[in-house]
Amino acid sequence: MILTSFLAFTVFAAVLTYFITRNSEKASATGFFLGGRSLTFPIIAGSLLLTNLSTEQMVGLNGAAFKDGLSVMAWEVVAVIALVLMALFFLPKFLRAGITTVPQFLENRFDRRTQSLANMVFLLAYAFLLIPIILYSGAVGLSEMLDLKSLTGITEPVSFLGSIYQPDTVILWLTVFMIGIMGGIYTRFGGLKTLAVLDTINGIGLLVGGFMIVWFALNKVSDGQGIIEGWNVLKTANPERLNSIGTSDSSVPFSTLFTGVALLNLFYWCTNQQIIQRTLGASSLAEGQKGVLLTAGLKLLGPIYLVIPGIIAFHLFAKDGISNDQAYGTLVREVLPPQFTGFFAAVMVGAILSSFNAALNSTSALFSLGFYKHVLNPKGSEESTVRAAKIFVVCIALAAMFVAPLLAGQDSIFGYLQNMNAIYFIPIFSVVLVGMLHSRVPSIAAFVSLILGLVLIAVKYFVPGMDVAFDSVFVYNFHFLGFVFALLCLVMIVWAKVAPRETAWTLEMSTPIDMTPWKGAKFASAILVIAVISIYAFFAL
Repeated sequence: MILTSFLAFTVFAAVLTYFITRNSEKASATGFFLGGRSLTFPIIAGSLLLTNLSTEQMVGLNGAAFKDGLSVMAWEVVAVIALVLMALFFLPKFLRAGITTVPQFLENRFDRRTQSLANMVFLLAYAFLLIPIILYSGAVGLSEMLDLKSLTGITEPVSFLGSIYQPDTVILWLTVFMIGIMGGIYTRFGGLKTLAVLDTINGIGLLVGGFMIVWFALNKVSDGQGIIEGWNVLKTANPERLNSIGTSDSSVPFSTLFTGVALLNLFYWCTNQQIIQRTLGASSLAEGQKGVLLTAGLKLLGPIYLVIPGIIAFHLFAKDGISNDQAYGTLVREVLPPQFTGFFAAVMVGAILSSFNAALNSTSALFSLGFYKHVLNPKGSEESTVRAAKIFVVCIALAAMFVAPLLAGQDSIFGYLQNMNAIYFIPIFSVVLVGMLHSRVPSIAAFVSLILGLVLIAVKYFVPGMDVAFDSVFVYNFHFLGFVFALLCLVMIVWAKVAPRETAWTLEMSTPIDMTPWKGAKFASAILVIAVISIYAFFAL
């Protein structure tokens, strides 16, 4: 029953995507990387949502909620503010510039040197951090959800090339390679539009499945007395875990929402290549803004299926000694009827493939447009550029498959991801933001600030003893990230004052799409901001 429903939904999504996108143009760079600038707002919203909602979110964020409770909803709810800023401020500038990648914008604003550094940082981060984490968290989630140890019959140690491997390790490697091969095939033969349509189909399934899990889990908490009674039981048993403010021991203390947490959200939704590439393929500014703001509205529902299940898992299974990252898969396996488990596993695979494919597509764009066209073959045709991108995708996918299983043993995969992301999130976001706001900042100031930010954060994380020294000053790591951001902005602003750019930079129009803003953008944004404040206030009482 589980395998039947799993295969049925997987085949349905693939076939429907093929018929919708079979005639879309993929040979040119614009067609392959931006979907021919033809994406409408439902496709943009569906793709943004599912690119974000992979297992590092479903497994990782619910795992964080298992540990810390409702306060970790900051990663979902504060994201709404970032999406509002994306729609109103960042997106119009990116679309006006007609870019395909964020480093291209940095080249237009500053110089080739800044672009090359940012491009290299993105490539390294995606290849050795983001993509392996997507594969690892996906493999862990599916293993727990489908009980792959029993399903595959791998219950005894396995001998391979003279070494003995435990069943969990064997299943982890096999699942990682299965996901990686499937994702590589999707990305190799489809462009952004194909991926975006598949994302939308799987996104609908993921939302349905996510809400189903909460329904069945709350019913289990109440012993079949209904979801309202289940919620009341949770509030009575662990009221401190349902407070949006959290405690000072939480992984996301409330004060950090205004420093590092806000900045990481801003980078992720406003300048992260993997995410914003979906918006850069918009058919018009209005469609892009509607897609981004629809995503923001859907993010308000995120805590229901990305945080509440983790809290329920704590209530049901904390005594069993499961780890944070096992919580979500265990809950799904225990509360979801078998006929629905296969369906949900299928949409989870879709979510994994979505983030995996998004990262691969973005990585191939960064490589081909930022390195291949600039260094290896500046005179190459668009067809050769796309061909190089497809070859590079295969290489990166293979490398990520070998790196992913090595991540096993992290206390919290979501916490690890946020810490590692900060190394490049903060420097790149500061340079992009100041570059947009201050027309006299010279290119050397941006280049130096990028290097300074990367070094400062890396020193704290990797030089022995420095984490303790920095934490004694900033208390929380997120406050340290806020300090680094402020320092980098100050460096660039002072530099512009002392040795400004000779002529003020202006953003030139370089796009074929309609740049008329959506009339309802500001009103919708105001409603979303009010909703964020209301949610925090309601759960803080």
